[in-house]
Amino acid sequence: MAGRYDGDVLAGDWRRRKVTPEVDAEPDLVVEDADSGFCGAVVGFDAGAVVLEDRHGRRRNFPLLPAAFLLDGRPVTLRRPARAPVPAARRRTASGSIAVDGVRAQVAKASRIWVEGVHDAALVERIWGDDLRIEGVVVEPLDGIDALADEVRAFAPGPGRRLGVLVDHLVPGSKESRIVGRVTSPHVLVTGHPYVDVWQAVRPAALGIAAWPVVPPGQPWKEGVCAALGVAEPADMWRRILSRVDSFADVETPLINAMERLIDFVTEPR
Repeated sequence: MAGRYDGDVLAGDWRRRKVTPEVDAEPDLVVEDADSGFCGAVVGFDAGAVVLEDRHGRRRNFPLLPAAFLLDGRPVTLRRPARAPVPAARRRTASGSIAVDGVRAQVAKASRIWVEGVHDAALVERIWGDDLRIEGVVVEPLDGIDALADEVRAFAPGPGRRLGVLVDHLVPGSKESRIVGRVTSPHVLVTGHPYVDVWQAVRPAALGIAAWPVVPPGQPWKEGVCAALGVAEPADMWRRILSRVDSFADVETPLINAMERLIDFVTEPR
């Protein structure tokens, strides 16, 4: 028996076993099934098996078993690649701007935006509230604009204290246009929309109606709208209107343009 073996069969670390490498089954990786000899490129997965396609376009499914494939002639274990994390979609505010997460609202600036009433203020908050809080701009409702020039003087606008004013029914020749004409400070921007009331700046489609009712001259507009639509009180109608506004897409373009101009004006660096 002497000399039968060249060395001690137990010499060295005989307990170590060869480890078959694991390889991601990326698309177009060419491997061979060790049992059948089928050779093809990875084209996908089906019910836990890898799908291989050979050069003739034939496809076969193979379970992802240990050491079941050959890559460049060497046994490998194929594994399904880990899915790359899907980037979170950018969240947008109701105004359409990109939302800034994790940022606290700024302390209110001296600059302000005035609107004609509480309905205007609620609609502005609904759409532009996130943007205004980030900028630190407060929106304040007025009780109409008949005394606008006096209120502007009392506000004392200046380079670091700008004022933006949103006016309803701001069209040439209107009472509103004459009132606005008396405000001349370069630190004040007055702009508005052509609608009789801010209600009318909401798109009819958002309310499920074809168009806003035509109210005869001399009749209060809000009451006329409620009567035409079968709503008992203006307060009920306003709650219905506001509940249907989710974003800038639910209001008319002139209101959007007016508000964007005002926000830009009061947040412009000194």
